[in-house]
Amino acid sequence: MEKLKGVIIGCGRISYRHVQALIDNDSETQLVGLCDVIEDRAIEKKNQYMESFPERYVPVFTDYKEMLKEVKPDFAMICTESGYHGDIAIHCLEEDVHVLIEKPMAMTLEEIDKINELSEEKNLKVGVCHQNRFNPPIQKLRKAIDEGKFGRLINGTARILWTRDQNYYDLAPWRGTRKLDGGTLMNQCIHNIDLLLWMMGSDVVSVQSERGTFLRDIEMEDFGAILLRFANGSIGIIEGSACVYPKNLEETLSIFGETGTAVIGGLAVNEIKTWNFEDKTEVVEEDDSSKVKNVYGDGHTPLLKDFIDAIKEDRLPLISGYEARKPVEVILKSYEQRKLP
Repeated sequence: MEKLKGVIIGCGRISYRHVQALIDNDSETQLVGLCDVIEDRAIEKKNQYMESFPERYVPVFTDYKEMLKEVKPDFAMICTESGYHGDIAIHCLEEDVHVLIEKPMAMTLEEIDKINELSEEKNLKVGVCHQNRFNPPIQKLRKAIDEGKFGRLINGTARILWTRDQNYYDLAPWRGTRKLDGGTLMNQCIHNIDLLLWMMGSDVVSVQSERGTFLRDIEMEDFGAILLRFANGSIGIIEGSACVYPKNLEETLSIFGETGTAVIGGLAVNEIKTWNFEDKTEVVEEDDSSKVKNVYGDGHTPLLKDFIDAIKEDRLPLISGYEARKPVEVILKSYEQRKLP
């Protein structure tokens, strides 16, 4: 089958993971364009890609609409500031281009719903980068839930206890803003919130929250806590901080049930820390999944593979626009419930 043609829109901090995912999935896809309003960033990612494929020419653009018209891609990977995700995704879909969007999918539910409506109307695929779902320990945890090893689910907790100093925010003025980024919950915590919602497997029926801006000079929160009640009666607890001294402390997902307890931690929720079940036959073996280099983990490669397969098989990706709506809705509900001045 002919390779799918992909482009990257936005060549900032996370885009190198998307370039690597394209390299890793080269048997099924090929990079045909890069775009960033700062041209040097796009050139840098072009050089990264061409280290693996020096014989290929990849054009660079500063206007993504011009790029779409010129190279006519099958799909676009959207890696811009969060506040631009919605507009760009909608335009791509209107141009009959599938979209794979970095988290969060968009900053408003109205934008998300428009994206999902367009994808249905045009039979185009929308995927969102909650790549930690593909971590082997996370897949193992989901399998244990599906097999009923926990019995009745009681509660789950998602903790992101990191540090992001003022320099982090000053390096990119959009960070921490209401319009383009949100606070710690929307930026740093959304991956773990997605995992919590996926594991608990039930609709959220109530949201309570407390937030504050304690140390960083930003518009939104640098610490937030959310308490959830699910339709199945279980409770979810979310804790997210950018204020931990002096460095990142933990990112953990814990699930507690009648007959099981599991805690997944590590640099990118990629290591099993606790695995206790009434059924003693379960054996946890070490594998290479714990050997990640940073908090982004290694999930972008299998995530892109799933997205490519979804296009070819005409099915929803694992993290579809409908799945990605759920954590954004929880965060926005928490913002409504406890507004900052």
